[in-house]
Amino acid sequence: MSERLIRTFISIPIPKDVRSKKNMLYSTLEDSPSNINWVKNEHLHLTIKFLGNTPESLFDEIKTELVQVASSIRPFDLCIDKTGCFPLPERPRVLWLGISGHISPLQNLFVNIEKKMENMGFAPEREEYFPHITLARVKYPQKFTPDISTFLKSSYDPIDFTVDRVQFLSSELLPSGTLYTLLGSFPLGETL
Repeated sequence: MSERLIRTFISIPIPKDVRSKKNMLYSTLEDSPSNINWVKNEHLHLTIKFLGNTPESLFDEIKTELVQVASSIRPFDLCIDKTGCFPLPERPRVLWLGISGHISPLQNLFVNIEKKMENMGFAPEREEYFPHITLARVKYPQKFTPDISTFLKSSYDPIDFTVDRVQFLSSELLPSGTLYTLLGSFPLGETL
């Protein structure tokens, strides 16, 4: 019997204030004839590493590794500001909020988790880590490419927050939408 695989990822929780910013930015595109899939408010997060299909038998080992990484990094401050998209404004696939502030501890957190997960057999990221909060996705083909110029020009008061934990979550794609389940939460800077 083959082992059950579950889509998982590692992320940082973000402040609830982001929801109101997302709703404000949604209003810049609500009249667009394009098909834009907005992330549900309760699913907004800052991804560190998407693991993909993960055997359940590895969950405990992943948690052990995350405890070690999290305990080695002290809490740090970040700021959510600016808007952007991937890959190009003329044909966007992802709309996002930017991250600034003390990026080097975030980069260290990413590198340490990346190494641990690669040692467990998860493929390393092909591109450089670019921290952001995904707000919406655009799939093609579709009749209308969205004009996101108003979205990209929008400004909002930056949101300062302290990163004090990482989370390990599963992501199930259901007919009713995506279901996230918290598998573990790991405080930063707590000694073992």
